[in-house]
Amino acid sequence: MRTEQLPHPTNTLSRREACAMLGSAATSFALSFAHADDAPSAYRLKYQLASAMYGTFALDAILPEVQKTGATAIDIWRKPHGDQREQLEAMGVPAFQALLKKHAVTVGTLTCYATGPFKLQADFALAKQLNAKVIVCGSDKEANEPTGQAARDAVVKFLEKMKPHAEAAAAAGVRIAIENHSAQMLFTPDSMRYFAELNTSPNLGIAFAPHHLSKWPGEIAKLVADMGPSLAFFYAQEHGKGFIGKLPKNEEMMQMPGFGGGLDYKPVVAALKKLNYQGFVEILMHPTPRGIPILPTIEEVTTAINKSRTYLDECLKG
Repeated sequence: MRTEQLPHPTNTLSRREACAMLGSAATSFALSFAHADDAPSAYRLKYQLASAMYGTFALDAILPEVQKTGATAIDIWRKPHGDQREQLEAMGVPAFQALLKKHAVTVGTLTCYATGPFKLQADFALAKQLNAKVIVCGSDKEANEPTGQAARDAVVKFLEKMKPHAEAAAAAGVRIAIENHSAQMLFTPDSMRYFAELNTSPNLGIAFAPHHLSKWPGEIAKLVADMGPSLAFFYAQEHGKGFIGKLPKNEEMMQMPGFGGGLDYKPVVAALKKLNYQGFVEILMHPTPRGIPILPTIEEVTTAINKSRTYLDECLKG
């Protein structure tokens, strides 16, 4: 599929005003993520650990790994990718909060693909209890990978449907990050750019997933830059040799930065730096079958994540 050339906006002033409004609001929201001593010359990526990388290992075993991976928070995933959300619900919020305190860890994100963007009420409540800042989910499946004018129309419709949900997110103090996922509305570069152009809510944004952009590898860094203040979350994951069917482990690992998957992260992280992006960066890969750890032991998983983190930090140096 080839993406169509996006038309130039006909109303430049209104678009500029809208972007200014969104930029101001989203910057204020994003400052909650920033380090007080950060400066443009000392820009660094803010890593978050995905619980799903450890399969169904217990939360009490995963939480000590957060600081070991240089992460500032944890992302709690559901089945089928992991079962830490189910573990949390089984033990109850107070017991989970005690675990967080024990290991000096905070929850940054709740990943909620199972519920989708229109049924997040329980997730808003939990996010507020845990002081999580982001909820990641997919987009509308009514439109499937639209391009051109169809992409614009689908984005307009989706943003209208999301208004009450964005208001609920604001009340919970959280931002909904919509992933550019295959077989959904927000997938193509056209739909992503229209979302960034038309979105005016600081409580909505894009969870940028390079691994779903394998049809447009040359556009990834430019797309990051084009997201502007709508960039709410970034997956450090690439397509590599794929992540749908079973592969030899060394080929499966190519989804992770620095494992030979082919994506040049230097212009990608340069785009993040230019945006002064202060949201989470999550090193990720999908094993087959889903729900297993990416490697057999906790120590091996943490070592692999740190290899990717070292690579990304080197790319950031230029």
